[in-house]
Amino acid sequence: MDLFTNDNEEIIAHQEMITELRNRIESILKNYRPVMNGEIYLSGQDVCDLLHISKRTLQQYRDDKILPFIQIGGKIIFKQSDILSALELNYISI
Repeated sequence: MDLFTNDNEEIIAHQEMITELRNRIESILKNYRPVMNGEIYLSGQDVCDLLHISKRTLQQYRDDKILPFIQIGGKIIFKQSDILSALELNYISI
């Protein structure tokens, strides 16, 4: 039996399944954060989105040693736990 027939309903059903699968894969890849030794690493854009700051502000935080970072070649990444620690350390309760 041929997988694709002239039956339009079957073709539409296959196209919908493929579209749904593609959307799921894109969602997973968009939200995927690699874990190494139980630690999640974030890109600069992820940190900017998390803290609601600009890339220039993030650069200033790195220069002022407010946020620790790792540089591998030209790529800069941040440990998620370091970001949370910096937030807790600088928390001021009123």
